[in-house]
Amino acid sequence: MPTITKSNIDYDKRNLSDKALLKLYYNMLKPRLIEEKMLILLRQGKISKWFSGIGQEAISVGVTMALKPSEYILPMHRNLGVFTTREIPLHRLFCQWQGKASGFTKGRDRSFHFGTQDYNIVGMISHLGPQLGVADGIALANLLKKNGQVTAVFTGEGGTSEGDFHEALNVASVWQLPVIFCIENNGYGLSTPTNEQYHCKHLADRGKGYGMDSFILDGNNIIETYSKVKKLAESIRKRPRPILIEFKTFRRRGHEEASGTKYVPQELMSEWEAKDPIENFRSYLFSKKILSAEIEDQYTSEIKAEIDAALDSAYAEENIIPNETIELNDVYKQFEYQDIKPNSNVKELRLIDAISEGLRQSMEKHKDLVIMGQDIAEYGGVFKITEGFVEQFGKDRVRNTPICESAIVEVGMGLSIAGMKSVVEMQFSDFVTSGFNPIVNYLAKSHYRWEQNADVVVRMPCGAGVAAGPFHSQTNEAWFTKTPGLKVVYPAFPYDAKGLLATAINDPNPVLFFEHKALYRSIRQDVPTDYFTLPFGQAALLTEGESVSIITYGAGVHWALEVLENNSDISADLIDLRTLQPLDKEAIINSVKKTGKAIILQEDSLFGGIASDISAMLMEECFEHLDAPVKRVASMETPIPFIGQLEDQYLAKGKFESALRDLLSY
Repeated sequence: MPTITKSNIDYDKRNLSDKALLKLYYNMLKPRLIEEKMLILLRQGKISKWFSGIGQEAISVGVTMALKPSEYILPMHRNLGVFTTREIPLHRLFCQWQGKASGFTKGRDRSFHFGTQDYNIVGMISHLGPQLGVADGIALANLLKKNGQVTAVFTGEGGTSEGDFHEALNVASVWQLPVIFCIENNGYGLSTPTNEQYHCKHLADRGKGYGMDSFILDGNNIIETYSKVKKLAESIRKRPRPILIEFKTFRRRGHEEASGTKYVPQELMSEWEAKDPIENFRSYLFSKKILSAEIEDQYTSEIKAEIDAALDSAYAEENIIPNETIELNDVYKQFEYQDIKPNSNVKELRLIDAISEGLRQSMEKHKDLVIMGQDIAEYGGVFKITEGFVEQFGKDRVRNTPICESAIVEVGMGLSIAGMKSVVEMQFSDFVTSGFNPIVNYLAKSHYRWEQNADVVVRMPCGAGVAAGPFHSQTNEAWFTKTPGLKVVYPAFPYDAKGLLATAINDPNPVLFFEHKALYRSIRQDVPTDYFTLPFGQAALLTEGESVSIITYGAGVHWALEVLENNSDISADLIDLRTLQPLDKEAIINSVKKTGKAIILQEDSLFGGIASDISAMLMEECFEHLDAPVKRVASMETPIPFIGQLEDQYLAKGKFESALRDLLSY
């Protein structure tokens, strides 16, 4: 019989059976033994990095066992117990950490930066905060499906300082989403103690400010964690609502192993070592004669054998051989475009009406499509594009949001994980900066990382010419064409806007859909009345000529048309790009090879814009066909001014004709 010391944690068995208690112990022991092995391998240089959760196993295991296997969990990089309790094969976990193909990210990401639909786990990204809003999205899908399921999401005490935390809690409370927010209060960030991170007694108190129930649990007490979370989950399934739980625990090893723990006072470390969740629970089980030396030996032998076998198989797997085609093909989810031809019945629509009609018809086609944005419900949005939508589709699918761009983009990601579609309206494209991180780091990268697509369209009312000043006039498409994994659409006409919006919503990948505000009510066109689609990556040749190729998009198309209409002597190919990612390179190159001259017009300022990339492409692909240098015309290198005379001076529109004439006379 081993020497058993008295437990430093008070356990209340409640109505749990001996079998259930042993299962709790086994599930905590497994990640501990894996971690101990990984620390050895780390010292041997056989793995590159390790984020230890030693001493915190009770939280991961307790929460995971309290939920149903069909319910999503969004863990952090110290929650190994979530993955092992969901019984992910160790071979796959070890391959993930070694960057082998049988892992979950094909060697493209490390540690626990992955998810798996097979086990209903959604891993973190290094920015911490976004996963909280993603959990809101999954919970919203559960609410809309009325499936009675709960979502649990983890963060550390450091993550509670991020804006995403507060946005996610507010949205969850306003919408009464069935989600459990789990804060692991680790005592330290990387090295920053809690008294330098927040100025309140308990992080759980923050729940009160958002109108939700909150609880403080001993994160090292497996029975308390499991029993309380199980009870709360059962309650939430019956009465959907968010709950905040602060788990008091401690990170006994470095943020990652290279960091060390020299900044932690030894007496504090000793205090928490005495509260080890496994050692204390082991002592309790022995004292109650529930666990025996024979059972413990059996558990230990069984787990260690599984670890050794999985390591052997992971080491035996061949290293990944880089393949450029595979890498490029995995950036986006495969999209089989369906060409739905327009009907012969047409009516004259403004650009804004075509977008509204296209959005309405997509809502009718896709019953799982949710629209979200500020003031889009009863008010109909600031531009009235969704006016009347609430009456037709209801407030479940047409959702007013708080002012929290990050959280709402993240909700869209969560809906996609749960198999639903969403359209997120930025009230103005300028405001996308408040939601920039989840777009470029979560939506854009998820499919490449772990084959999870982001079925989200972000509508972007943009552009100058309406005297709105620096914060309501930007055309910021170049921020997103730079980011692999995003598609960028920028129509100039009502017909294109309606057909391309339908395709954007059909496409399972994230799409930034730019809508120029100055064109909303100034451009009219006959548009088919029924639903139809247009393909991405196909530019429109609006005029044909021999002297020059004019390449543009958005408002620039209409500026160029005006110049050509007023100068009948200019023979030009006018190319409306329509989509910027994917870009119709073939149409551009073929035109320039024919005309020998190219001018690229954009509303955005010059440096780093679309025109620069197209110019570089033409120099590489068409150099021998050029009769003059490629010309770029863009707006001034300043923020966008408000007053009309300054805005006119700023915009590229006033510079285009003279630049075109200069190029023609070269």
